[in-house]
Amino acid sequence: MHNNVGPTDRIIRIVIGLALLSLIFFIDGSLRWLGLVGLVPLITGIAGRCPAYWLLKLNTCPMRKPH
Repeated sequence: MHNNVGPTDRIIRIVIGLALLSLIFFIDGSLRWLGLVGLVPLITGIAGRCPAYWLLKLNTCPMRKPH
């Protein structure tokens, strides 16, 4: 699978992922573990690949320029 997450999309995913993960420290009770959902956008942002984008045939990466 090739990279299908563009640079702007990657930054947004990483910020949202970190924000969701921070909920673990700010919410009390059993709801705090919902912050682990932040791992999904964080990992896809760091890797630059999103399986859902692949299934939907989406791509936010800029096109490569020919040499």
